Amino acid sequence: MAGRRTNLALMALLIVALTTGGLAYAIGTRVVAIVVVAHGIAGLAIVLLSPWKVAIARRGIQRRRPGSEISLLLAGLVVVCVVTGLVHASGLLVVQGSFSPLGIHVATGLAAVAVGVAHVVQRPVRPRVTDLSRRTVLRTGVLAVAAGAAFAGFGGLLRAGGARGADRRFTGSHETGSFQPSGMPVTQWLDDAVPAVDASTWRLQISGGNLMTRSITIEDLAVFDDRVRATLDCTGGWFAEQGWRGVWLDRLIGDARGASVRIRSATGYARRFPIGDVANVLVATHVGGEALSAGHGFPARLVVPGRRGFWWVKWVVEVRVDDTPWWWQPPFPLT
Repeated sequence: MAGRRTNLALMALLIVALTTGGLAYAIGTRVVAIVVVAHGIAGLAIVLLSPWKVAIARRGIQRRRPGSEISLLLAGLVVVCVVTGLVHASGLLVVQGSFSPLGIHVATGLAAVAVGVAHVVQRPVRPRVTDLSRRTVLRTGVLAVAAGAAFAGFGGLLRAGGARGADRRFTGSHETGSFQPSGMPVTQWLDDAVPAVDASTWRLQISGGNLMTRSITIEDLAVFDDRVRATLDCTGGWFAEQGWRGVWLDRLIGDARGASVRIRSATGYARRFPIGDVANVLVATHVGGEALSAGHGFPARLVVPGRRGFWWVKWVVEVRVDDTPWWWQPPFPLT
């Protein structure tokens, strides 16, 4: 099997792993459990194919074929990606300061896809009709069953050993700091830093659509007492359930007319929501009965039940209604 079909299989598995990984990041509902399982099985299938890929790379090096170095780089990235994925899944290490095994898993996975594309461009492997033979289908089935069994076996080992990873959420995240806000990690998207916000000068600007532009102070928000218990599920690999207090966004914008609402942070970070979702978006000022800390969004942040953490914009300074569709934005923030 050490040949072109191995390369085709690895290319297909990398595509599956990339697609399921992206969906696992994006979806915050229970349906994502199926995607997470598929992602894990694809990763383990890549591991099972690695001996054949190593044999291909070794032959290429011996024959001094161009592109053999890229094969070795790809293999190294895949090894790091798989190992950090298993470390995260096991719960041995979730997040330590700004360090996260899941973050390394994602970074090396994206790098592996980029290197894999470069490898295919340098040494293209084109599918053939014979690749759909009965033998190939049988081998594919055996690989899928073996990877599925390995995935189930890994989960069984975690449960038998009482490992932290046995109690992961359906998104694959680990519980960290539920009902103890000080125990939640302080994490930001990409390179955002915690801004210094002066509550006395902070203002929440509300504008757009048919709304009259106005500024809201922290004292104005304090008169509201809307509450919700919701789970913050961070793409860094952890989740925490907390009691949040603030004001539902629809109470701030009333009968605003438009297609979407853009919420912007003091850092420039922003996400856009459908206008119909504002009743399910809380502008929170408190968590666990206490005012938000600086790292968790003081003086105000979003709480969006059912969505992953990157939707929960912190240090909110602007709410703007307009006619831009909510989906007219990158699926994941670029800044």
